[in-house]
Amino acid sequence: MAQSILGLGVDFGTSNTAAGYIRDGQPRLISFSPGQTTLPTTFFFDYDSRKMLIGEPANRALLDGVEGRFMRALKRVLGTSLMHERRQILNERLTFVDIIARFLAQVKARAEAEAGVTFDRVLSGRPVVFHGTDDPREAAAEADLTACYHAAGFSEVAFMAEPQAAAIASGAHAGGKGMGLIVDVGGGTSDFSVFEAGPEGVRILANHGVRIGGTDFDRALSIDEVMPHLGKGSSLRKALGEGSTPTPNAIYNDLATWEKIAFLYTPQNRRLAAEMVRLAHEPEKLARLAKVLEDELGHDLSFAVERGKIAANSGDVDAAIMLGQLEPGLAVPLSAAALTESLARYAEALSIGAQETVAQAGLSADRIEKVVYVGGSSLMAMVSQSMKQLFPSAEHSFSEVFTAVADGLAIAAQERWA
Repeated sequence: MAQSILGLGVDFGTSNTAAGYIRDGQPRLISFSPGQTTLPTTFFFDYDSRKMLIGEPANRALLDGVEGRFMRALKRVLGTSLMHERRQILNERLTFVDIIARFLAQVKARAEAEAGVTFDRVLSGRPVVFHGTDDPREAAAEADLTACYHAAGFSEVAFMAEPQAAAIASGAHAGGKGMGLIVDVGGGTSDFSVFEAGPEGVRILANHGVRIGGTDFDRALSIDEVMPHLGKGSSLRKALGEGSTPTPNAIYNDLATWEKIAFLYTPQNRRLAAEMVRLAHEPEKLARLAKVLEDELGHDLSFAVERGKIAANSGDVDAAIMLGQLEPGLAVPLSAAALTESLARYAEALSIGAQETVAQAGLSADRIEKVVYVGGSSLMAMVSQSMKQLFPSAEHSFSEVFTAVADGLAIAAQERWA
């Protein structure tokens, strides 16, 4: 007798989303396009078609220069007042709850079409912390995400910590035993779980998390390597009187932050940039900033930073952040040493997070037999280097980096509603 499908597991991520369910006793991930079981968590509002695109079509629309508004990393907005502010987008006034709900509704529809059932129940992954331990925005963030799922058409919503789901999947895939540590470095958060695998399944001993992820890595690289070419750190002549003043940092910090870029293209900021060009000691640099705002190139820059980061991380000696869309031939070389320097503080924070998680489990580092890496940003070399220093005798596994959380959520959803 075929096993009933009882619920959908959804890993709604800052950068990518995956979903799965149980069929014939095994987790099956939704295929969003041929051969692709992850969906970029991106949004594009096409001004011509008046439609919202998600995933790869959204990315292509941005890179092809289609007129519209692009958004990414909206998961980082959960729990903030921005979630409920209405904005005029296309022909409607929408909140981020509305926008995320429409994304999740499309995930739900694709899952139902593939599975041949209606999914009323969803087990969603969530970071151990959205913002920080004891932060008052924690409850608000989960409430916001619950509201998004309800608006997407789910009647019952439950949550599980993402590294806990990955631990469940790790135990199921490995079928082994022993103490392990999940290191889940996603786009917006980094989470850790210490687990014990045995014949009875997986037992979670400790969960811990920090608000650090791949978008923070991109931001650091952008500020350190790209923004100086747009005038950050340069000076302006005073509008009245003699002397100079430094360029304001706020506009550069926002331009380097994925979730804030879409809000920078205001008449006020464009006037500010034009005035900075007029007063600049290095006007050619500030002119680049003005072009970014005028032509709405902020996301293009961030994608260029992300590509450069990946190239440098892979050991490409010719890695660079290519900024040809801003100025023909403009490229910023990015060496492995520069990458390491920019991300050093994050490597230290991740190391501390892992140590605190092991301590919360009442264990010493030498008790960890296996470190399992989850999330696309866990592929950054500085992550595994930090963990190998802490757990030199452990086995380090990257086998299910992109799908372990969704697999575990599918398994847990089936068990929860059995």
